[in-house]
Amino acid sequence: MTIDIPHFKMLLQNERERLLRELAGLGHVNPANVSDWEATPEDRDTMRADKNEAADAVEEYESRAAVEVTLENHLQNITAALERIENNTYGVCRIGGEAIEEDRLEANPAATTCKAHLEE
Repeated sequence: MTIDIPHFKMLLQNERERLLRELAGLGHVNPANVSDWEATPEDRDTMRADKNEAADAVEEYESRAAVEVTLENHLQNITAALERIENNTYGVCRIGGEAIEEDRLEANPAATTCKAHLEE
């Protein structure tokens, strides 16, 4: 089985760009670690807000932070898959060394295991 590397590279690059746009809407890159994102609170004047508005702002920030973590983890997986393409190891199961099924890669281009090792 031959994997269509250019096809999967394009899927991964498009997903990477989408994730970067979403992350930019939720936060910013940590200046001390450029591979880390930090959520930022929404622009609100919480200094003059009543306690309910301040509580809403905290709740919104916590929600943004949770989404940021999920997106950042997905971005790391996408980046790792792009690195595997560059290293000619893309589409190889990290556990058994066999080829990852193409339908699995279509469903998840960042997959690191074949279907047989999906749960491991």
